[in-house]
Order: sequence, then structure tokens, then C-alpha cells
Amino acid sequence: MGCLLGCLGLAFPRLVLVVLWLADYLDTAYESVAWPLLGFVFLPLTTITYAWIINSHGEVSGLYTVGVTLAVLADLGVLGGSRGSVSRA
Repeated sequence: MGCLLGCLGLAFPRLVLVVLWLADYLDTAYESVAWPLLGFVFLPLTTITYAWIINSHGEVSGLYTVGVTLAVLADLGVLGGSRGSVSRA
């Protein structure tokens, strides 16, 4: 089940964020509603990764920092991915 949620998280991160919000998983990781809402709009994979780390480990340190960094890079790559595909005439 966890692997399925992980694959869905990569394909449809905003859908997974809604499911995690309905399951109160995000409430334990974030103190206010503002951060998950901003994460839903701008960095959904980072929001999911941060919530998973806080719920499983309690803090972002060590190798967990690498996980958050990779999630940020993946989010930024998805947002800026179409720029390189434009052909120059």
C-alpha cells in the first residue's frame, strides 16, 4: 500500500495531498493550514516529503535533509521543465 501511495505521489502529488489532508496526516506535521496550502500550489512533492519525515522521524536532519532537497529539486524541475523543450528558430 505504501509503494502504491508513493507511485501515486509522483504521478498525482496534489491528489495525494488532498487524501493526506482528509486523513489528518498533514495536521500532525504542520501547525497551521497555510503551509500545506502553499505547498499544494507551489511545491507538492516537498510538502508530502516534509510531512512524511516529520511524522516518521520527528525532525529534518541528516539524510532526511537530502530527501527534502531532492523533493525541492523535483518540484522545481517539474515547474521549469517546459522551458528546455522550446525550439529556437
